[in-house]
Amino acid sequence: MTPTPSAPVLLYDGVCGVCNSAVRTILRYDPDGPLRFAALDSDFARETVSHHPELEGLDSAVYVRNAGQPDEAVFIRSTALLQVAGYLGGWWKLALAAYVIPSPVRDWLYDRFAAVRYRVGGRHDTCPIPSAEVRSRFLDTAYG
Repeated sequence: MTPTPSAPVLLYDGVCGVCNSAVRTILRYDPDGPLRFAALDSDFARETVSHHPELEGLDSAVYVRNAGQPDEAVFIRSTALLQVAGYLGGWWKLALAAYVIPSPVRDWLYDRFAAVRYRVGGRHDTCPIPSAEVRSRFLDTAYG
């Protein structure tokens, strides 16, 4: 399954409890939206990395805008999370005030949390299978 040309995609750590909780939160606030999800170890993520070699070995959230299009753009770490906040709109846009913090500082904070995310939120042995109601928003043939 490929996303529609305008549909953004969030790549996330599929075995991370914090990351899975964040995806569930996004789905709760955006139940019918176009945003799609793919685990970092999915075929979709590997394809994205093939177009963006700078992502090779990255263990971070990645927001992909215009996936598969000539103007495809990727945003990583804290900027990926801010892109999600902008996508969600409403009061989530308050988080966009964090753009006043220089990205190296934001990313340093992101990396500090990412280093302990398994201790904070736990780690799954495998990527949890999404419920049938939202499965179509996940770009992984295993969920088909």
